[in-house]
Amino acid sequence: MPLLLIGTIKVSEAAPVTPEQLAAQVQRAAQVELKRHAELSNWVEPEFAVEVVRNTRPIGPCNAVPRVEAQDVRSPARMRFVAICPDAGGWRYEFVTRARISARVAIAANDLSSGKILAPEDVLLERHDITGTPDAFGDLAVLQETAARRTIRAGTVLRQNMLAAPTLVKRGEAVRIVAKRDQVEVSMAGEAMDTGARGATVRVKNASGVTIRARVTDVGQVEPVD
Repeated sequence: MPLLLIGTIKVSEAAPVTPEQLAAQVQRAAQVELKRHAELSNWVEPEFAVEVVRNTRPIGPCNAVPRVEAQDVRSPARMRFVAICPDAGGWRYEFVTRARISARVAIAANDLSSGKILAPEDVLLERHDITGTPDAFGDLAVLQETAARRTIRAGTVLRQNMLAAPTLVKRGEAVRIVAKRDQVEVSMAGEAMDTGARGATVRVKNASGVTIRARVTDVGQVEPVD
């Protein structure tokens, strides 16, 4: 009885790639970038809806699984990716993704006047569409000791350009110069020659009339800079 030989046949032709397959790969890559951006921005409970703008060019076959690389992910609402066939002389297709993003972010719980230093009761977390406001705050702790640059209405999503470090020392005002070394603390009166927030280096005229450089440490208080 003759033997029937059964084996595998290796197909030399490159496998076709569908637009749907590439779009799904690009969508997954976009979701990875969005999650990374959310972690860096400390967004709370972020949610994403990603749309892949289809490339109208015909897609050629590819022997290997195409890979997707990020080209421009600076704006999470609109990112650019490229799909690459790793074959020798393989193709490249560019894709754009659009995303709708929502998260629980900091909003003004009350009307905030310009210069108001934020207290815990002034802010709260609330879910909002932040597609156009990627600099919204998800971590309330970073808002401590910040002040409103302008009047902010209750319910407004807080953004970085709305807040600033509060001014603790003002030019022309009296300050206390505190110098500490080991367990010894010495203080003397002085006059601020500059305006500054916490950590800023300002000029201060001491009681002897000598101008020194000092670091702002608290309201009306500085320490000499070595």
